[in-house]
Amino acid sequence: MVSVNVYERYYKAECLYNGVMRYGAKVIMLYESEEGAYSYTAQLIFFPHRDPEDYAVSYDALFTETLMEGKGRRSKKKEAELLKNLEECCDRLAAQAGGTVFWSEPLTDERRG
Repeated sequence: MVSVNVYERYYKAECLYNGVMRYGAKVIMLYESEEGAYSYTAQLIFFPHRDPEDYAVSYDALFTETLMEGKGRRSKKKEAELLKNLEECCDRLAAQAGGTVFWSEPLTDERRG
């Protein structure tokens, strides 16, 4: 199986989950491929971020949504279209968890894979 983080970035956020207040969110768009089938998935992970150096991600507050599945290969054109809607998708995931991602307050530079 091939797995690639197409997009990854940390943002300021707020979410009370499992009794723990979280002030950061990790946003990922993941591409996975196996035997000719692929999928793109949005992942939103809230983590405590108690100080500027705290990036310890706890995976109990992980929320995902499949963006696209099919047969074929990785496509930069598909990825560009999916990235346009990533914030909207993650806002839905955050709302389900009772949290908010502050898109205008990134904690890191974005990473592309």
